[in-house]
Amino acid sequence: MRASAFAWLGLLAAPLLLLAAPAAARAASFEDAVLAEINDVRAHPQAYARQLRHEQLHAARYYGEEGYGVTRDDPEAVDDAIAFLMRQSPLRPLARDPRLAAAARVHASRQGRTGGVGHGAPGALGARLRAQGLFAGIEAESISYGQRSPQDVVRQLVVDSGVPGRGHRRDLFGQAFQAAGVACGPHAEWGAMCVIDYAGAIVRR
Repeated sequence: MRASAFAWLGLLAAPLLLLAAPAAARAASFEDAVLAEINDVRAHPQAYARQLRHEQLHAARYYGEEGYGVTRDDPEAVDDAIAFLMRQSPLRPLARDPRLAAAARVHASRQGRTGGVGHGAPGALGARLRAQGLFAGIEAESISYGQRSPQDVVRQLVVDSGVPGRGHRRDLFGQAFQAAGVACGPHAEWGAMCVIDYAGAIVRR
């Protein structure tokens, strides 16, 4: 998030305003930032690839090739992400859909309390979407665990280390998706989680 102040008084007051802000407002700002980061990556994949390469070279310089993998990512997954992004065409942004966000929040709230992982039983995502009055021809869900900033949430999904088929990355760049909803919150095991629900071919009822 970027902000500017017109006077030193504004700069001094900013921390107090953050402390006074309701938890729900802070969560909404975080979730909006996640969706904004997703749309930025979709719109500028080559720029994001260059950013990843810069981070990779910087980390290797300070930690060595082996240390880089331990401290941040599997280097092969980063290389794979960079190659993918360099081939990827820019995509249109995903609209924020409150029904998708509400469905994502149901899952984040339930799973966050228990410390579980995953998407639930087969068909669970579709059931959550229909419960919010959303019917779509295509749907998907990505979940990030343990990340503390919107940028790191999206980075985890783009690099997608350890995920067969890079399914999170594939969904983030899904051309058929029109909208997304994000819900983030605490997680009993991983500390934090974000659920991103995507939908396309949305039926208007």
